[in-house]
Amino acid sequence: MNDSVSDSVRDSLSGPAARRSPRIPSIDLRPWLDGDPGTRAATARTVDEALQTAGFLLVTGHGVDPVLRHRVREAARAFFTLPAEAKQPYAAKVGGRGWLGPGAEANGYAEGTETPPDLKESLTFATHEPFDDPVINAQWYAPNVWPAQTPQLRALCEEYLERMADLEKELLSLLGGALGLEPDFFSRHMDHPTYGFNINWYPGTDVVGEPQPGQFRIGPHTDFGTVTILDRQVGKGGLQVWTDAGGWEDAPFDPAAFTVNVGDLLARWTGDRWRSGRHRVLPPPADEPAEELMSLVYFGECTPGTLVESVPAPVGRVAYEPVDSHVYLREKLNSITVG
Repeated sequence: MNDSVSDSVRDSLSGPAARRSPRIPSIDLRPWLDGDPGTRAATARTVDEALQTAGFLLVTGHGVDPVLRHRVREAARAFFTLPAEAKQPYAAKVGGRGWLGPGAEANGYAEGTETPPDLKESLTFATHEPFDDPVINAQWYAPNVWPAQTPQLRALCEEYLERMADLEKELLSLLGGALGLEPDFFSRHMDHPTYGFNINWYPGTDVVGEPQPGQFRIGPHTDFGTVTILDRQVGKGGLQVWTDAGGWEDAPFDPAAFTVNVGDLLARWTGDRWRSGRHRVLPPPADEPAEELMSLVYFGECTPGTLVESVPAPVGRVAYEPVDSHVYLREKLNSITVG
């Protein structure tokens, strides 16, 4: 274990639980989309049970071409490996559009954990259609910034984001069914949603240097929105999830699957029946310091102005105060901004 990791972090990474995988089931969407009522009901029960424990699922049968995912990564890597001075004109702040360079984020602060800045770079994109309300427009819309050095990235990302929007709606319909609610209980709040899309690059120590004590590729946190759809790569310095039963454990991996987790807004909506999936990305491993990973992360959100109110018992377990979805999102984004 890297000597620069603090004692508390070292203990959490080195125990037996750190190398196990939690019981996160894999859900094939095809039976849900095409199956008989009995098959759909069984799928819904599995989803409900999984989201009550860890807040995570693996999802296959989604129909997103793996070649598209590979090409997005190739184009993004061509940008990330440019010299810093070539990337600097695209620099943005958290919640903006463009390049988040080294030291821009510290995700642990979202849950009150003080950590050094995360060991990553990101290309970040968001809502591509402006809003009619100028106040909403000023806060949540700006044109996406596409690096001139990688002209193929725009078309690839726009195609990928179309697939993510379709998948998000299918997932939200499944989630409504899993709670015995109307299929559009969540998706009807998506007529003009915001979203966030990050391409996260996790280079090795030859780029980021030796980790500081308590430093991660992404510090421990929960996501802020409804559902997150993650296309990731497996690695020693990869994703871990938290469960009450096992603590920090390696997330299971299937190259054909998306990793899907519940965000804070959906957890509040369900009255904490479903867990907002706590997770982190480990620092570059000491025995493979050059390990490089890249994740495509789609953060589902709502239409601005959506009032998120907890579903009452017996579905919900906690009655949160209603919250404006985008007031909440803005507070969280501000909390992880460094500087």
